[in-house]
Amino acid sequence: MNCPKCAHELVKKFYKGMFEVESCPNCRGMWLDFYELDKLEDIVFEDDEHKGSLVHFQKQTEYPCPHCGKNLDEFQYRLFDLKLDTCTVNDHGFWLDAGEDERVMDLMQKRSENIQRKLSAEVEWKQMLKGLHSFLGKRK
Repeated sequence: MNCPKCAHELVKKFYKGMFEVESCPNCRGMWLDFYELDKLEDIVFEDDEHKGSLVHFQKQTEYPCPHCGKNLDEFQYRLFDLKLDTCTVNDHGFWLDAGEDERVMDLMQKRSENIQRKLSAEVEWKQMLKGLHSFLGKRK
């Protein structure tokens, strides 16, 4: 397989010792098979239910899929300020330019923190309402 951005041959490597990806030794981008983007996110945030929709504002690029050669689509990643590339033909996978893997994990870390803060606030709000109902019930 060749890099869609600079056409160098991709080499296999273990990402942080956890799973195998194809990486470009020239531009430092990487190809993630379809399920591997989820594995990358799961390093910091495993709650798929709260991650949000993955693909928004999709448009075709001139970059070829390393698997099939069809043009990759660029999309806005989970409504964050990050654009990734994907091959929608048989869900081949995702291309991440150099550093975008770290951005994905940073965004998922922030999402995790926001969800935890929201869930904590909801628990506190329920407890306050329960106490208020109890207080008002005693006054009758």
